[in-house]
Amino acid sequence: MLKTILSISGKPGLYKLVSSAKNMIIVESLIDKKRLPIYAKDKVVSLGDIAMYTSEGEEPLKNVLGNIKKKENGGKTSIAPNSKPEELYNYFGEVLPDFDKDKVYPTDIKKLLSWYNLLIDSEVDFEKDETADAAGEKEGEEKTVPAEAAAEPKKAAPKASRAKANATPKASSDAKTSQRSTRKKV
Repeated sequence: MLKTILSISGKPGLYKLVSSAKNMIIVESLIDKKRLPIYAKDKVVSLGDIAMYTSEGEEPLKNVLGNIKKKENGGKTSIAPNSKPEELYNYFGEVLPDFDKDKVYPTDIKKLLSWYNLLIDSEVDFEKDETADAAGEKEGEEKTVPAEAAAEPKKAAPKASRAKANATPKASSDAKTSQRSTRKKV
């Protein structure tokens, strides 16, 4: 589920992917449910692609959010995102004990806590399995394709020379022609 939740640089909050087009995507804000287009020039990051640094490597954001949910029993965080850096580090140490204190900054923890609270308020199930969702969507897409459309290929359009030969003349000899002058009056 986190693959469809996006963070957009320069815009507050999180956004849910609604649709995508050739040169833009349509997103819906989790805060006020307004939809807006996001173009290729905007920096967009999926929460499924984010990880937190640990002493051994990286921990996916899905696991970190799951740890926070276990600690808070499914509710909002007990600490405010705008707390002092020492308090943030202590709280995050309880959630992810082996996080790298040199690479994880207080601003990262603030952003993570505000994202978690926003996901809880929006009732987004971020612990849902991504691969099961993708397989379900693919199966659903295959079932909705009509059999006639899949079985019969489209016919090519007639060539221009044939189209001209088959076309009816625009004006017949019986039609009135306009006698109007196109000369400018001076």
